[in-house]
Amino acid sequence: MPVEAPDGDVTDDAVLSGRLRLLQPRRGHRFGHDAVLLAAATAARDGDRIADLGAGVGAAGLALAWRVGGARVTLIDNDRNLAALAATNAERNGLADRVDAVVLDIAADEAAFARAGLPPASCDIVLMNPPFNDPHQHPGSPDPRRRVAHGLPRAAIPLWVAAAVRLLRPGGILTLVFRADGLADLLGALAHGFGAVAVKPIHPKPGADAIRILVGAVKGSRAPLAILPGLVLADDGGVPTPEAEAVLRQGAALRLAGGP
Repeated sequence: MPVEAPDGDVTDDAVLSGRLRLLQPRRGHRFGHDAVLLAAATAARDGDRIADLGAGVGAAGLALAWRVGGARVTLIDNDRNLAALAATNAERNGLADRVDAVVLDIAADEAAFARAGLPPASCDIVLMNPPFNDPHQHPGSPDPRRRVAHGLPRAAIPLWVAAAVRLLRPGGILTLVFRADGLADLLGALAHGFGAVAVKPIHPKPGADAIRILVGAVKGSRAPLAILPGLVLADDGGVPTPEAEAVLRQGAALRLAGGP
């Protein structure tokens, strides 16, 4: 579907210490560290065709396009206003020649994706930041857009993975960020079509349980699961670790499945 002009009250926020400037809604779902971590963990190369599922205003896909100068990225979201902001963000950051945005639901059929320029096996990489919370277990936000952006029933996780399987060429890479306590559900979904699954836990501070996981997987691979060393975001005093600072502020890459 065509992307319309954005509407509503927005803020203009910096990503990667101002290397990107992104418009996003003042209320509702707003991007954060997850998007930057996802972009850093995505092993893209010049010339890769990339789809960002559930892209929102484009934070992850645009950060990836900024880091990998020859990559071509399609930002996909089912919210028209978010997709419009994503298209605007691509333009204002000088990336519109390599980044486009489309309005499309993850559950759309093959024909709908093809009409958006994304036929089966057309992508080298898919990245995604799906909603985290099972609405049957986690109270929803009173803000309707935030509630939709954060809520994902367990039964819907395979839909996101199936969309990635369809889009990726054989040997293509899926990268995603998810809540740590959802790992079992996620691994169950990835078992259908993916191997070489690599899991990198994200810890808020030393000794704390992981709050997020970065996951990479390769379509059609038979390689076994790997649990990678975790990333600690800050020390006990709340000061960002050098590793986190390099990723979140300087745009350094994190290695997962298929990394160089």
